[in-house]
Amino acid sequence: MNRETRQLRSARARFETREQDNDLYISGYFAVFGSTYEIWEGMSESIDSHAFDDQLNEDIRALIDHETRLVIGRTKAGTLQLRVDDTGLWGDVKINRNDVDAMNVYERVKRGDVDQCSIGFEIIDEDVSSIDNKTHWTIKEVKLYEVSIVTFPAYEETCVSARKRQLEDMTKRSFEAWKMNTMKKLKGES
Repeated sequence: MNRETRQLRSARARFETREQDNDLYISGYFAVFGSTYEIWEGMSESIDSHAFDDQLNEDIRALIDHETRLVIGRTKAGTLQLRVDDTGLWGDVKINRNDVDAMNVYERVKRGDVDQCSIGFEIIDEDVSSIDNKTHWTIKEVKLYEVSIVTFPAYEETCVSARKRQLEDMTKRSFEAWKMNTMKKLKGES
């Protein structure tokens, strides 16, 4: 399914801060594969281990709280390194000591005041399954725009509203298909 809606997903992260060769870094997983995130009762999703395969060579930004004016790293500039391993999408952000915002978030992560992350993306492909009246989405492929270190996760609001619209669309399409099949049967067209 191809949807042109930019979405956000957030999670608690295990970020680490470090100093190496006089450079400062924030590192951690921005997405974890195979973990099931309950969107609301009876609705869940997970990210497939190949969802980011075609994205690692793209120009991705690292932001603070999804604010496009607060760029703290960028793959094109070499200040954001992303890689995929068996666990998930790992990011390493090189902090600019001359950037007050970057230094502030570095210190907040270091103290443990900020410990959540989020990704901004569009879903390119996903599988939807339904078992025992519970719906589960497996995100198979995304177009990744940004990774963010966030104070408050956006997951609950953005994910629920996007999925609710999708569920409403699926319900409407299922009803239309049922109606069309019923009309064919009534007309003897089966």
